Amino acid sequence: MVQTVTADPILTRMVAEDITPWYKKKNMRMMYIWLFMCCMGVEMTSGFDSQLINTLQFSTPFNKYFGDGYKDPKTEKWSIEPSMLGFISSCYQLGSIFAVPIAPWFNQTYGRRWSIMTGSLIMVVGALLQGFSQHIGMYIVARMLLGIGIVFCIISGSAMIGELGYPKERAILTSLFNASYFVGAIIAAAISIRTVDVPGNWSWRIPSLLQICPSLLQICTVFLLPESPRWLVSKDRDDEAFAILTKYHAEGDASSAIVQAEMAQIRSTIKIELEHSKQSWLDMVRTAGMRRRVFIASMMGLFTQMSGNTLLSYYSNLLFEMMGYTSSFAKTRINIANQCWSLINGVTIALIVPRFRRRWMFMLSSTTMLLVFIGMTVSFERLRYAKDHDFVNHSAAISALFFYFAYSPCYNIGNNSLTYTYLVEIFPYAQRTMGIGIEQIFGKAGGFFSTNVNPIALNHIDWKFLAIYCAWIAFEFAIVFFFYPETYNRTLEELAFLFEDKELADQAVEAVEKQIHEHDTFGAEKSGTYTTHVERSV
Repeated sequence: MVQTVTADPILTRMVAEDITPWYKKKNMRMMYIWLFMCCMGVEMTSGFDSQLINTLQFSTPFNKYFGDGYKDPKTEKWSIEPSMLGFISSCYQLGSIFAVPIAPWFNQTYGRRWSIMTGSLIMVVGALLQGFSQHIGMYIVARMLLGIGIVFCIISGSAMIGELGYPKERAILTSLFNASYFVGAIIAAAISIRTVDVPGNWSWRIPSLLQICPSLLQICTVFLLPESPRWLVSKDRDDEAFAILTKYHAEGDASSAIVQAEMAQIRSTIKIELEHSKQSWLDMVRTAGMRRRVFIASMMGLFTQMSGNTLLSYYSNLLFEMMGYTSSFAKTRINIANQCWSLINGVTIALIVPRFRRRWMFMLSSTTMLLVFIGMTVSFERLRYAKDHDFVNHSAAISALFFYFAYSPCYNIGNNSLTYTYLVEIFPYAQRTMGIGIEQIFGKAGGFFSTNVNPIALNHIDWKFLAIYCAWIAFEFAIVFFFYPETYNRTLEELAFLFEDKELADQAVEAVEKQIHEHDTFGAEKSGTYTTHVERSV
């Protein structure tokens, strides 16, 4: 394994001495409320979308409207051809792929808040077009617009959470980012219970239009949040950054040693980063350290979308049919039960997992996912054998359903709760949004591939397709074991030079030590500059 370098955790030790909980700090409490309303809600759109496409497959009017007269030869029900169904589902990811080259640049140029606003406005247009689609082409374009908008919001929202959060809570906040996915999934699954049997096209138009809701929430709350202090420092707006850190991390106390050290660490680290960076895509392959980061981000993107989760999220209708649950009543109830279960374990795991070493948790996640998919493969093989020999295997059906429910906590341990926590930690500020963008392009490409392939593969090779996932998840474990570094219990600046020379990390440490030992800095010697601005801002 490649040796990694982390800076001396001076600020981490200082923050550990702060024993006042966040909920007793008024300004920090309000900031976290708006973070939850705005940034945490970003992934609600993705969760809503996955369940929207999944549950609309239960709707006969939807299948008839977009199926062009096709009926499933196995069930004789109105349906959409597997290849077209896969393309409709994957257009969300395809739109995201188109947006990745633009979104990081927009984020770095105009800031985190305007990026969230822009992405949300694009998704509002997409949801309206989706709900009022007149033909399949219009529906596909609408889903691509939704995919374009979500990338702007994911890149900026995940970065905003990591950069605004107090160091003590940052890992938990970024781990909760993906948990909102299940909130959106539950809402979509619940809506489908009431709309799936609605006669006519409003059975799919209503839930399609309601995908607008998470974006409206972000539009209403994004400017109630302060801008990222790290983005402000990168734009030479240090006074504003210090004012934000003072208000939200020190409750207005400009003389706080933690805030002064935090500001010194951010300024020195970003200065060193920008001196060694042109903030272009070429930076991502210029050094061995950045190439390793890019490789890890690429693998993480593929793992988040190709670990079997797209199969279970987008095509549970096909799996339920294989299990023997064929009525829309049974399918919708099982589906919403699984989404509620996923939310419960997802939030619980997000609150617990950041307290442990990142690499260990990723390995635990891949190991347990592998065991679940092995069990699922065996169960579906037994179901196919029973069907081919004209008898019913209730035990295999129950077993398949058990493993279907067992999958979500295994996935959530690593790919859900730690993805953005880890991305924010391994990439320095100058390349952070581009790093998240690379994860997104590989994730969306993996999602585009898997959502297209899943229905076709299930139709042609049946249960054997699940065995392929077993091999892939074993490959995931190997990549984590050999390439993932440990980032646990460090601030973002202490991890900035994780794969670089120790000399760069030491320069940042020296700046923090100097700040700690000099009393006449932000609060005294420079009070004319900083304190006045803090008083204005607060």
